[in-house]
Parts: sequence; structure tokens; C-alpha cells
Amino acid sequence: MLAILHPDTPMDSDAYRTTLNFLENLPGVSVHVHEIQGATQRLTEVYLLGNTKGLNKEDIEALSAVERAIRISEDYRILGRHKDDNRQNGFIYNGVEFNQSNLNIFAGLCAVDVPEHVEQMMQALEQHGEVCTRMGAYKPRTNPYSFQGHGKGCLPWVFEKAGKHGIKVVAMEITHESHIEEIDNCLEKLGRPTGVMLQIGTRNTQNFELLKAIGRQSTYPALLKRGFGITLNESLNAAEYLASEGNANVIFCLRGMKTEAGQPHRNMVDFAHVPTVKRLTRMPVCIDPSHSVGSRDRAPDGILEVMHATAQGVVAGANMVLVDLEKALVDGPQALLMNELPAYLEDIRLCHDTWKKRQAIYKTVKDSMAK
Repeated sequence: MLAILHPDTPMDSDAYRTTLNFLENLPGVSVHVHEIQGATQRLTEVYLLGNTKGLNKEDIEALSAVERAIRISEDYRILGRHKDDNRQNGFIYNGVEFNQSNLNIFAGLCAVDVPEHVEQMMQALEQHGEVCTRMGAYKPRTNPYSFQGHGKGCLPWVFEKAGKHGIKVVAMEITHESHIEEIDNCLEKLGRPTGVMLQIGTRNTQNFELLKAIGRQSTYPALLKRGFGITLNESLNAAEYLASEGNANVIFCLRGMKTEAGQPHRNMVDFAHVPTVKRLTRMPVCIDPSHSVGSRDRAPDGILEVMHATAQGVVAGANMVLVDLEKALVDGPQALLMNELPAYLEDIRLCHDTWKKRQAIYKTVKDSMAK
């Protein structure tokens, strides 16, 4: 069961203390408290786990600090929607809002190479009003002899350049628990010129110890990529590992499935699952068209297939786009060119506006059926 407290309930108030004392003393029930900072208010959700079938929902809702109670299903207990559309989705990090209604674009280098290229990339993003990017410092590779990224050595100049150009959030994949500390120490020494979103790559979707480590810290949000060879349910449960450890600021990323049926694309594009993930969970949904398509092949209409894939995901309601730009030592063949960035950004915004218009169309239909 889930008890949602009244918005902005002070933790030092009598109502809060009385409510928590009652819930913590329920027999056979453990209590997990999650704080959610929204755009205008702070929400507190109290998860009651264990033997909750005998609990009376009305008794919980009668507690002074409780606004309402919800019976939750077994799957995705924390991140799940549980057929309650009134629960807040998303979060705000370093001044940037992430939710199931808006859209953020993370264009950048899959693998950081040299400072000059990072400077060019950050400058171009600033010129187009973008405040997010992707920068790979730690790169797991299939081939042990391939470029693995510069690691912590590149962090100082990546973060400094991000701050210089007004980039507020850098999506950065990590492959080991120690990388969290390296990133945190570097940002602290620099005075935190930017923020970092910890990215879990598709190979680490079921690296449960890494998921627990990222979940135990609350400083940085997480971007979890779907496992390339497992079911959607298994990947969503991987996201729940993060939340169950305390960090519910999670974005779920669709990046394609590894199967021969996807050829000639690198992976089978799975962006039809964008609305599905939003229906099942409260997580914002990201798409990664670069790693789904894996090439710069152009359709007869003159548009790159990676751009068509992006459009499909954004029109379906994606809330974040993770895309590779040129200059990278990794995944270069699939990266967009810098001079293609303006048109790509315009295309994405057009598709997002189309999604909003589609919502309005079907809301009219829904409203007419309800009469």
C-alpha cells in the first residue's frame, strides 16, 4: 500500500511524526519514505511493504498527514503508475524538469575524445538554446582493444566546458560504483559547474550491484537503458532496483533490441513501447535513435533513417532524446553531423508539437464518450 501525504507536509510537524509513528508500528509492515520535489511543491510518499492485505485503506487515509492511500500491485511498486493518474511523475534536477509531458534533448559525444571537440559541441548546443548533453567518459566495449574512453582524466575539462556554455545536465554512462565517487569528487572540486545524470548502459541493465549503488545515492538522477536481449518487464524491474534503494529519479531509455529481425538496422527499434512504459510507470521515457538504427542511411525522401526513428518516438510521446553527434571516436558511423543539428532540433520540436495536438484530438473523443 502507498500513503501519499498532503503536499509540503513539514517533516518536523506533529501530523508527520504522528502519522509515521503509526505506520512504522504496523505489525509485519516495513516503511519506506520517498521525497519527490516537483516544480511547485514537495510530495512525500510512504510505501508500506510486507503484509498489507489486511490494512484498511480508510484507516490509513484518516491519519492527519495522509491525503490519500493507494493499493499497489506487485510489479514496479515504487515507479509503477498503479492506475492512478493523479500521482506526480518526473522530477527536477539542477533546474531542468523531467516528466512525462515535456521533452529534453541530449545531443553530444558518445565518447569524449579531445577538449577541442567538446568545446565545439558545447558551443553549438548553447547557440541553439540547449541545456543538456551526453558525454561518454567510461565506455564498455565488446572488443577489448577498442577505445574505452578517457575515464576520470577527462572529467575536469568536460565539466568546466559544460558550465562555461550553460549546460546544466550531462548524461554520462558509468560502469562501476567507483565512477560515482570520481564524478562527485570532480564536480565538488570545480564548484559544481554542471550536473550529471548517471547512465546505465544496456550491458549493465541487470548488473544489480551497480543498480543498487546508484540507487543508494540521491545526488544524481539515473538514466537506465533497456537491456538489449531481455523483456520489457525485466528491464522495468531493473529500474525498480534503483527506486527500491531510495533513488526514484529515474528515466527509462528505449534503445532497440538485438535481433536479426531488425536488420538492416543495428537493433530492432522498439519505440512503440514509449506509451506503454508511460502507462505502466511514472518514469519519463527516453529514446536512443542512434544506437537503434546504427547508421547514416538516408531514405528516398532525403531524410536520414535515424531522424525518421526519432520522429516516431517523439510523436509517440518520448520525453527525452539521446543522440550522437560527430567528432566521436565511438559510434562515428551513426552520428549526426554538426551542420545537421539545427534541422534535427527543429524536426524534434515539430514532432513534439504534433504529439500535443494528437493528445488534444483524442481528449475531445474521450470527453464526448464520457457524456
